[in-house]
Amino acid sequence: MSTPLTDSGNDKQSGGSVFGIALRAGVLFIVLCGIAYPLVSTGLAQLLFPSQANGSLLKDKGGNVVGSELIGQNFTNLSYFQGRVSSIEYKAEASGTNNYAPSNPDLLARTKASIEQWQKDNPDVPLAQLPLALVTNSGSGLDPDITPQSALVQIPRISKLTGISAQELEALVDEHTQNRDLGVFGDKRINVLKLNLALSELKK
Repeated sequence: MSTPLTDSGNDKQSGGSVFGIALRAGVLFIVLCGIAYPLVSTGLAQLLFPSQANGSLLKDKGGNVVGSELIGQNFTNLSYFQGRVSSIEYKAEASGTNNYAPSNPDLLARTKASIEQWQKDNPDVPLAQLPLALVTNSGSGLDPDITPQSALVQIPRISKLTGISAQELEALVDEHTQNRDLGVFGDKRINVLKLNLALSELKK
């Protein structure tokens, strides 16, 4: 008489044991990864880097949030410094830009329009001094910074509209110029929103 190769009772017990282990492991990882880790990382971020954790928000003298230092924005008032062109209007939820080739007709038309607008708004600055960065998109369309040269060429316009001397504005630009990261990475840059907040104080 042959004997069964397996014991069905043991199989059921083994299957139940495996299911129980899987269930307990699932609950454990839900608690660790879904609850404990987010709470700990959020708590540490709020403790060690509160400004960055909350979006690097900038406020005016009245304590009102005016934007984030990480995301550019449109400044329609010509008495303020202007940032880079953004084909997405600086919408953070739509980060990116059209990947047009240099010969693309839409890109050429948009760039031409930007140059014409620049000449209209800055008649005292020769076109040859216009930095390319002021009429081109960044890769994300959200760039909050401009180069020092991009700020300096806007001084004649701002000085005329505000009555603030060019020397004062140049000092303001110099004060807000950030050096390369670790002295070697990237380029010198200026956060446009921070610069304009400081400019607002000069206007008073």
